[in-house]
Amino acid sequence: MGGRPYNVLFLCTHNSARSIMAEVIINYVGRGKFKGFSAGSHPATAPNHFALATLQRLRFPTEGLYSKNWDAFTKPDAPVMDFVLTVCDDAAGEVCPVWPGQPMIAHWGVEDPSRFEGSDEEKSREFLRVANILKRRIELFTSLPVDKLDRLSLQGHVTSIGRQ
Repeated sequence: MGGRPYNVLFLCTHNSARSIMAEVIINYVGRGKFKGFSAGSHPATAPNHFALATLQRLRFPTEGLYSKNWDAFTKPDAPVMDFVLTVCDDAAGEVCPVWPGQPMIAHWGVEDPSRFEGSDEEKSREFLRVANILKRRIELFTSLPVDKLDRLSLQGHVTSIGRQ
């Protein structure tokens, strides 16, 4: 790999909540070993304000975040992904683009907090719950000895994290 960080793309349909939160969390937790990106098949016009508030509450940076179309990561000048992780069941069921570089692909489905109905306080709690699930999974993922595992073993570990 030449010393570059492992590139990880988190996919969701709207790229407004789960995938955005995962991108931010891995960039913090991965501390230079992993570089997170996020995108959606049908991106929203902007990140969900509850997602941004949740990240801020957890003391993660939120500047410069925006919802992106996954096509941006299939272009010749796009960073080559090492891992592509779907975090919503809708995106996992869609026909994804062909990703350059043959990244490892896994599904880490988690409930969509933006679909949760309730008071703003209840919505905030739901976003925090989902962010904590993603954070735990990302901590497990970033603790894997990626450079020491063969591809099949690594795929098994990455897939199993999404089931926890």
